[in-house]
Amino acid sequence: MSKVYNIAVIPGDGTGPEVIAEGLKVLNAVSSRFGFKLNYTTYDFGGERYLKTGEILPDSAIEEFKKHDAIYLGAIGHPDVKPGILETGILLRTRFALDQYINLRPVKLYPNVETPLKDKTPNDIDFVVVRENTGGIYTGHGGVTRFDTPDEIATQLMVYDRRTVDRCLKYAFELKRKRNAKDKKYADKPITLVHKRNVLLYCGDLWYRAFEEMGSKDFPEIKRDYNHVDAANMWFVKNPEWFDVVVTENLFGDIITDLGAMIQGGLGVAAGGNINPEGVSMFEPMGGSAPKYQGKNVINPMAAIAAGMMMLETLGEIDAAQSIENAMSKVMQKMKSQAAGKMGYSTTEVGDMVAGIL
Repeated sequence: MSKVYNIAVIPGDGTGPEVIAEGLKVLNAVSSRFGFKLNYTTYDFGGERYLKTGEILPDSAIEEFKKHDAIYLGAIGHPDVKPGILETGILLRTRFALDQYINLRPVKLYPNVETPLKDKTPNDIDFVVVRENTGGIYTGHGGVTRFDTPDEIATQLMVYDRRTVDRCLKYAFELKRKRNAKDKKYADKPITLVHKRNVLLYCGDLWYRAFEEMGSKDFPEIKRDYNHVDAANMWFVKNPEWFDVVVTENLFGDIITDLGAMIQGGLGVAAGGNINPEGVSMFEPMGGSAPKYQGKNVINPMAAIAAGMMMLETLGEIDAAQSIENAMSKVMQKMKSQAAGKMGYSTTEVGDMVAGIL
């Protein structure tokens, strides 16, 4: 009997529905080929629903999400909705409510994809960032006094406990062990902790001590390294080939993964997962809603297709996920560019080509 996976689909705003349509096209093709079934439930959460009803994400939605095997998200962000309302009300709320404590961001340059880094090739850019996803400065600890006066004071605190740090590090070390076993080129590189422990003395020290203790005790065969976040930004650009698995806290991870997206060829190919290894995870392209391209059939769906690939990999459909990546790589080699409107193909044509190979 074939496996059945129940997927919550949130097409979202702007070009989100367009790229999700192509991602579903690819997922349907690969599921048919590999003999498993995907049942989709579509939700209309996003800017349009908020503008019509004032509703962002009801409590009932979280309970429904828990009944699914994964969430497939297009994009959140609407030009007529104040920034922060949808992002915190849908994205952050879902991450926290479902305890998606890992944000997983592969940074991989595919053949024929342009990078702004001179003389760097796919052999140089192939690493993954493990970002802690439910702690740190995004937890909302802080406040404002003397609001809207010359003496206004605002605070927002970076808060971490040892359990939160340890479970993120454990995921990163286990991922590194898997990658080391997969290919010697990964095994020759260290796992790298990124923080700012020379200034953020308390949180930085907690992360560093936990990293060193876990590495020496439970993963002694794995090489370890540490970068201050400002140095990591420099080395991402100058020597991306130094990195394999990078693990970091929430805010720094949010920043360095956008840099990672650029060096792998842009947001058109960058995908990520919000992972709960014991629960329901959510997968999305990194490019956002891109409303200026909405309805023009020119947006690149590769990031959404890659998000679907990550979803299948996390669900355990490893061979299906690999076949999607192989098909993506073949299609990218035919494209003129990964930038919207410059691909040489339309959004739907790119999806058709990937699905056709499958």
